Amino acid sequence: MAIKVGLLAQKGGVGKSTLAVGLAVAHQRTGGHAVVIDLDPQRSAAVWGQLRGGDAPPVIEGAAPQLERQVRAAERDGADLVVVDGPPRGGGGAVEAARLADLVLIPCRPSALDLNALPTALAVAAGTRSAVVLNCCPPFGSWTAEADEAVAVLGAECCPVTLGQRIAHARSFMSGRTAQELERRSAAAEEIRRLYQWSMEIST
Repeated sequence: MAIKVGLLAQKGGVGKSTLAVGLAVAHQRTGGHAVVIDLDPQRSAAVWGQLRGGDAPPVIEGAAPQLERQVRAAERDGADLVVVDGPPRGGGGAVEAARLADLVLIPCRPSALDLNALPTALAVAAGTRSAVVLNCCPPFGSWTAEADEAVAVLGAECCPVTLGQRIAHARSFMSGRTAQELERRSAAAEEIRRLYQWSMEIST
């Protein structure tokens, strides 16, 4: 059985697709076989997969009614990690993605608008191990620490790995690659590696 990780958020622009493909590539780089299922109507991960030119990991355009079947098919094809890039709202497969997942990651920027959207995302993930991932954190100021406190007030788990606002992710994504591949020694690559390692540790 594959490990299933769902990336869910109620608000767009939080880096959900970037983290989804970053985790999948991190798994491939350890010798694993990852598959990304893109449930987001914007199909950002699917576009990334097309730009990649057929290199692993494969990206499947998902559909909410078929999600469980698509996950099982990926497992039969040898996937040992399935990453679901969920829709940016509660519907359209988010509930099903959470139900099937071993772990739900909820990317969130350290801003009031993003934090206000967390309760709905946490409710969607109820019943599954979930963690908020603070993403696009500024290098200075108290925003990240305050966001961490806000997550704790909600009674949610906050991932110990925080990710900065890194241009390396955008540059890599536009070429169908990730920071781990194009900028291997960058802070962006190291943060994704640590997020992957932590996610695998608590999922197994």
